[in-house]
Amino acid sequence: MISLKRNNKLELIEATGLRSRKSSIYTPNQTEEFKISRGKFNDFLLCPRCFYLDRVKGIVSPELPGWTLNDTTDILLKKEFDICREKQIPHRIFKKNNLNDLVPFSHPNMDKWRDSLHHGLMIKFKNIILTGGIDDIWQNTKTKELIIVDYKSQASTKPVETESYLNLTYHEGYKIQMDFYAYLLKRMNFTVSNVSYFLVCNADRTLEGFFGEMKFSETLIPYEWNDSWITEKLEEMLKVLNSDSLPLGNKSCMNCAYSRQRANYDKT
Repeated sequence: MISLKRNNKLELIEATGLRSRKSSIYTPNQTEEFKISRGKFNDFLLCPRCFYLDRVKGIVSPELPGWTLNDTTDILLKKEFDICREKQIPHRIFKKNNLNDLVPFSHPNMDKWRDSLHHGLMIKFKNIILTGGIDDIWQNTKTKELIIVDYKSQASTKPVETESYLNLTYHEGYKIQMDFYAYLLKRMNFTVSNVSYFLVCNADRTLEGFFGEMKFSETLIPYEWNDSWITEKLEEMLKVLNSDSLPLGNKSCMNCAYSRQRANYDKT
């Protein structure tokens, strides 16, 4: 997909391919605090080379447009759960899945934790501030444990199967996402249940027509998170950030492949 650079007034401007904000660029061996979001941590896991070029050299990777329908589903779900949060009553999906001891967690910072752009869950790892915007947190009223929740929207003709959903190749990143949230929340001194949930909303594509509305099925997918691997990867990420050398890339990285092929023609 080809994207064009625009300013805040939506006027076309020259695309430099470089970041303009110094706060977004890491200087190797700096002691000042530097923010790394869950998304950027995932970039490191996928391709250290692209991550380094972005965070250290300030080269902006082409961005994909946002998924407006997915965002809308998230917004509406949050509104619905907030009604139950205010009243501290079980949501209808809890009753459906025999989870009657659960309620949406009430906390004055909930809106901040859900704001991935400006805040999110936040901890410090050495000089790195790790952040992650969470979709929701539920609480077991008996054990007081917090339960991490992530909303997923999709449109598949295949039914959502609880046993196999997370085994799909493209859903491996979902588990990494949940592991990361658990890592943050634990280090914010909360007691976190070892079972988290994906609330999967699957649009029905088998209907006779649109008729001004879309219908979704809702499925809760339990996942026992594992954050034992994260500290080691954070150490590796910090080592890459503090290096003066460009790290190796992932051989399967399509961004790296495109850059190599494009360079062959740009030289001529």
